Amino acid sequence: MQHDTSAFAESILIVDFGSQVTQLIARRIREAGVYCEVHPFQKAGEALERLAPKGIVLSGSPASTLDENAPEVDPVLLDAGVPILGICYGQQALVKALGGRVEGGHHREFGRSELTIRQHSALVDDVWELDHSYQVWMSHGDRVVEMPEGFEIVATSSGAPFAMIANEERRIWGVQFHPEVVHTPDGAKLYANFVRKICGCEGNWTMATFRDMAIERIREQVGDSRVICGLSGGVDSSVAAVLIHEAIGDQLTCIFVDHGLLRLGEAEQVVSMFREKYNIPLVHVDAENTFVAALEGESDPEIKRKTIGRLFIETFEAEAGKIGGADFLAQGTLYPDVIESVSFTGGPSVTIKSHHNVGGLPERMNMKLVEPLRELFKDEVRALGHELGLPEHFVGRHPFPGPGLAIRCPGGVSREKLDILRQADAIYLDEIRKAGLYDEIWQAFAVLLPVQTVGVMGDGRTYEFVCALRAVTSVDGMTADFYHYDMSFLGKTATRIINEVRGINRVVYDVTSKPPGTIEWE
Repeated sequence: MQHDTSAFAESILIVDFGSQVTQLIARRIREAGVYCEVHPFQKAGEALERLAPKGIVLSGSPASTLDENAPEVDPVLLDAGVPILGICYGQQALVKALGGRVEGGHHREFGRSELTIRQHSALVDDVWELDHSYQVWMSHGDRVVEMPEGFEIVATSSGAPFAMIANEERRIWGVQFHPEVVHTPDGAKLYANFVRKICGCEGNWTMATFRDMAIERIREQVGDSRVICGLSGGVDSSVAAVLIHEAIGDQLTCIFVDHGLLRLGEAEQVVSMFREKYNIPLVHVDAENTFVAALEGESDPEIKRKTIGRLFIETFEAEAGKIGGADFLAQGTLYPDVIESVSFTGGPSVTIKSHHNVGGLPERMNMKLVEPLRELFKDEVRALGHELGLPEHFVGRHPFPGPGLAIRCPGGVSREKLDILRQADAIYLDEIRKAGLYDEIWQAFAVLLPVQTVGVMGDGRTYEFVCALRAVTSVDGMTADFYHYDMSFLGKTATRIINEVRGINRVVYDVTSKPPGTIEWE
């Protein structure tokens, strides 16, 4: 679905050559108060025409400009008359397109590097000083060896004599390092300089302006039709529902399918918040028996997910039928789910990351989608939640998987095991909050292992389950490190769980990072 972005008066086009950190470029530009979109290099011309951006950023890439059929800069971008910033591969592709030269086989640079400023440039204005050195993050094997006509060296590093180059007259810059990653400490300031000072953007991309604009777009799309929204209890669907309700009021009905796989007290919180605080029409379906009976004893993670997905669709469909159906289905789809991923094999095809929170429903029920959050990143959704007045404890919650506790019960699922897990998880999160650690951690949860061990409690011998605790730090969930707790915290938490939860006599802590592990256990 092509989304209309004509309402954004100023924007930046990010041309994606396949870098793993292209989304971080978008995050940095958004943080500077400027709207931007990521589009694959094969579609850069179309995106340029539709967006009419005030500037262009060319991303990095796993490819080499020396490869046969290497991705190239579309000439229409060079003729657009707006400032251009090339990052790593983007710099090299720019140089090649403008008549310079790139070579491989030189000194490679991966990781932190020192950059020295040799000449003043608008890109480093009020950020870096002449003849001073600054930390940046490099990741390249090729490098520029001959600049195109009209370019000058702005900065050098030990492995990249053309670490930053510029043609100020044509307003084109190229940097060999990655300003978007946190290991380039001043990178965000460089992006702010580019979009605000060089491109002349005012920086009026805020959640307040987005909220007003999104409400207008929802009203325009929906008219006087009815909308139903599948509430999962998570942040994305909740923010989408509150925003849509603000736009169209009682034309929206939310359906909350309680599959019995939520955390302790979560279903009650969702129902009370939507019915009491927001007065949003809400159908609460208690489907715990249906879901748990279907999952009973199932140990294959993929079958668990498929069973939950199928039952959700069947339950949702039945409830929607009871209220007379609707023309539109609302979903909390986010921007990372709709960015097209770049394919270098098999020609200029692009792979679309398909994402449907309730996969298959729009087609089955002949409904059109309303996706008001599809331009937003997760942190922006949280900011919008604050703007809409959702309570902090709700907006700031850790991510929670759609299949819920079913995938935190490796081995067979049962009602008894879900109850044990729910209690252990609640104690764990309570201790994290009491210690003031909740906001430092990206995600924390308990896992009930399909293992029973011998224990001694009082004078008796026990044979009960093992509970694993998991906590990670992350920026976006793509990579993660385990959280480094103080051992006294773990000891105290384990004691509480063993004392208060019947069925657990041993607690362990998971110290696996991602990669090689995933955040969830299944």
